[in-house]
Amino acid sequence: MTAPFSPARRARVGVLVSGRGSNLQALLDACAAADFPAEVALVISNVPGVKALDRADAAGVPHRVIPHRDYPSREAFDAELDRALRAAGVDIVCLAGFMRLLSSGFVTAWQGRMLNIHPSLLPSFPGLDTHRRALEAGVRLHGCTVHLVTPDLDAGPILIQAAVPVEDDDDEDRLAARVLEQEHHAYPRALRLLAEGRVRVEGKRAFLS
Repeated sequence: MTAPFSPARRARVGVLVSGRGSNLQALLDACAAADFPAEVALVISNVPGVKALDRADAAGVPHRVIPHRDYPSREAFDAELDRALRAAGVDIVCLAGFMRLLSSGFVTAWQGRMLNIHPSLLPSFPGLDTHRRALEAGVRLHGCTVHLVTPDLDAGPILIQAAVPVEDDDDEDRLAARVLEQEHHAYPRALRLLAEGRVRVEGKRAFLS
């Protein structure tokens, strides 16, 4: 399975956000390079007034707010997301701090073309509160993972991982800051691989060329 778009043009990316958008900024900065194989075509937030929307505005990228509370069900909200992404001609969806679980129908429709970044070395610590859980578990390495999204939470094929040491005097904030720095490098790398059609999936494994 590879990306279903031509490497002869830049892939159009839709980024889903809910907050400050620091990973969105990393993607915007990467896409600003003339030789990067993707461009951010649309930013969608389910929360109005977040900093991520200011980042999109500063970059001249179209953006929308689609409040999830305006829809009677998860499926209805996801259907509106899908319509907006397709209307913008989006090829790849990137989740960047998007704090909503997506329905299996939406995930299946975009499977192989949707990336997420997670603040742990998956499969360790899926879900929330990853930095606290890593400290409580006493691991010596922590980090981040960029993976393809599947209907199972934080369980899709892994494209990129980056590790940081856990220091004896770390608290959640210090550890999170070091992991976030690595996220900003890992996410553009993974997007480049997918946009260039260099990802092949067999079962639960991703193979990169």
